[in-house]
Amino acid sequence: MASKSKTRSKPDLDPPSLDEDDGLVIDASERPAIPDTLPILPVRGMVMLPGTITPIAIGRPSSQTLLDESLPKSKVIGLFTQRDEDDDEPDVDDVYRVGCAGLVLKLIRQPDETVQILVHGLGRVRIRRVLKRDPYLRCKVTTVREKKGSGKRFNAAINQLRDQARELIEAMPNASDQAMTVLLNIDDPSALADFLVANLDLSVEQKQDLLEEADVAKRVRAVHQHVTTQLEIQQLQNKIQEDVQESIGQTQRKFFLREQLKAIQRELGETDDAEGDGVVGQLRERLEEADPPEAVMKEATRELDRLAVIPPASPEFSVITGYLELIAELPWNKSTKDRLDLRKARAILDRDHFDLDKVKRRLIEYLAVRKLNPEGKGPILCLVGPPGVGKTSLGQSIADAMGRKFVRLALGGIRDEAEIRGHRRTYVGAMPGRIIQELRRAESNNPVMMLDEVDKLGADFRGDPASALLEVLDPRQNHAFVDRYLDVPFDLSNVLFIATANYAGNIPPALMDRMETIDLPGYADHDKLEIAKTYLVPRQLAEHGLTAAQCRWLQGGIKAVIEGYTREAGVRELERQIGAVCRAVAAKVASSRGRNGHAVKIDAAKVADLLGPEKHHRELDTCTAVPGVVVGLAYTPVGGEILFIEATRYPGTGKVQVTGQLGDVMKESAAAALSLFKSRAESLGVDPAVLNDHDLHIHVPAGAVPKDGPSAGVAMFTAIASLMLGKRVKTKLAMTGEITLRGRVLPIGGVKEKSLAAARAGIKTVLLPADNERDLPEVDEQVKRKLTYKFVRDVDELLEAAL
Repeated sequence: MASKSKTRSKPDLDPPSLDEDDGLVIDASERPAIPDTLPILPVRGMVMLPGTITPIAIGRPSSQTLLDESLPKSKVIGLFTQRDEDDDEPDVDDVYRVGCAGLVLKLIRQPDETVQILVHGLGRVRIRRVLKRDPYLRCKVTTVREKKGSGKRFNAAINQLRDQARELIEAMPNASDQAMTVLLNIDDPSALADFLVANLDLSVEQKQDLLEEADVAKRVRAVHQHVTTQLEIQQLQNKIQEDVQESIGQTQRKFFLREQLKAIQRELGETDDAEGDGVVGQLRERLEEADPPEAVMKEATRELDRLAVIPPASPEFSVITGYLELIAELPWNKSTKDRLDLRKARAILDRDHFDLDKVKRRLIEYLAVRKLNPEGKGPILCLVGPPGVGKTSLGQSIADAMGRKFVRLALGGIRDEAEIRGHRRTYVGAMPGRIIQELRRAESNNPVMMLDEVDKLGADFRGDPASALLEVLDPRQNHAFVDRYLDVPFDLSNVLFIATANYAGNIPPALMDRMETIDLPGYADHDKLEIAKTYLVPRQLAEHGLTAAQCRWLQGGIKAVIEGYTREAGVRELERQIGAVCRAVAAKVASSRGRNGHAVKIDAAKVADLLGPEKHHRELDTCTAVPGVVVGLAYTPVGGEILFIEATRYPGTGKVQVTGQLGDVMKESAAAALSLFKSRAESLGVDPAVLNDHDLHIHVPAGAVPKDGPSAGVAMFTAIASLMLGKRVKTKLAMTGEITLRGRVLPIGGVKEKSLAAARAGIKTVLLPADNERDLPEVDEQVKRKLTYKFVRDVDELLEAAL
């Protein structure tokens, strides 16, 4: 019965370190005296015996109270067996009158509020009278005096008992060596009898009878009888086990002989194996229907011939059968017909995705080429962009537009090369690679296969999966792709592979060279507005059981969510925030049922009420109100971002400190910016002595976020110049570019992403390297209308435009 009381303080126990094995014996010299008054702990289903150590689980509240109150005073308690195990609150009449005084060695409190104690039996005690009953029994007890045995007959009985007990331990298959050691080291006849009683398979009543027996000679004879009985039973069980094993061995021998006889008869043509021939015949028919290439059919026929002479019970029979079934199920000649209607294909792409014109145009071009040249090899496309812009879902839309099957391989975290190429059939549990498995499931040899998160492949001692993809993603080689399990070439040239990645820099160069990269830079705010109205809001209303009348989203509400609660390149967080608003509305609608519904208009004020304060809000005017603070533009795998670069000075010796968890390249940009400013200090009107008398500290906030790259060079130079000249940077202006020690401004990448980030943050003017002017056509037109671009060639033009 588990205790319901709270955990009490643990009694002050300091026992020796002991194993909690039932049946261990402690030397008599270590046993304390037994008091004449003991707290009585009723136990059920067991009998505590003197000289043994036994763990006991305590669950009753009264028993736990007994331990908590008695153990700090005396660690000796009385353990008496209940007459009825189902009695939860036994009285003195419900337990046997003879029990065992025990020393509590250890107490452990369990997480389920039960207690486990380790008790060492001290000696037999008899209840004389009850002193109190509540909250637990406490009784006056007397120690049971044993009648010692003596004489040659008694000593012979002890020796015979010890010998038979040793035989019993040796006959038991699971007996421990420790039990034999303890048996041989017990000299006291009473302790020997009690040890054997504790370890024999006896009922509670039988053990209680032996506990109550004070005459050691009679107890030894009774134990001897029980040991003899159990020894005979154990010897009989061992004989039965040996007979069974011998019978099984003969049966297996006959089985193998019969199978060999069948194989000999089959070779002589004297009999037919219905089972084997049936499987071989079915596989032969399925292979003929699959119609694989001639080289594949030749290998399959060779395996079929081997299968015909192998017994069905052989492990190799199932291995060859599984291999041939794979060959029969692969779509060697099965393909879907491409839908080459370009207008319908474009309509399907526009239905499922907003914008992404470059990707859609490239796919329409691919369909046009397939229409003009059906035998042409398909390209390998790689969609690179931040999370949440629709790369993965675009694969399904492409398959729908082309009328092909769609399969997706999630490559993130894969480190085993066998996931791509498969295992050799010599291994137990070998399987084909995931490419062959997906083709079997697709039942088509020309599906659209999405290789998702190809930039997150790993490599370890099991091989490099990215290197295994080199053959798969090469249109000149993948017509003869060989899976290790299949061990015959399979033509992958008809498959349209589309890979996705968040950051192209993590893809090995050799693999990147085999793919045609299409950048998805992310969505501008106006794009997100259209996506939310067309896709996200209707989907979230449906998922939350709402109608457009019950939850009416206004354009101002969607804009408020976009501008104040999300700061991302994709739309995942936007959909989550829309879902949060819909949940709140659903709660109101559900609580107002029966009152003609509940209509809610979602405007900017309602969004603020339901979602709380805005999460993304920066006052650019106040951030750049002092000299030494510059807004930079950064490119990350999750899209563009703005970052602030701060510089300050204080009296010192000309040292420089750079902080903000910056990478090596960014630290080198800071060093180059400082060196360049020192070289031009006099021409800029700054006394070089000022630089020598002050320490400079450059800091990039958001120190928990790692930052690296050369494109912060111009921002760091401008921050140092602004600080030293005492001129603050123009408001709502951001910049990006790399500098050289000669003062030139070099081009950078990620102009589209950085422009989106600037527009989201409320920037009005962006300073770019002059060589990046050619990248402006890639920037969204509405984003360009929000920004004014100024192009600089050197730091002189930079300072003139920035300060």
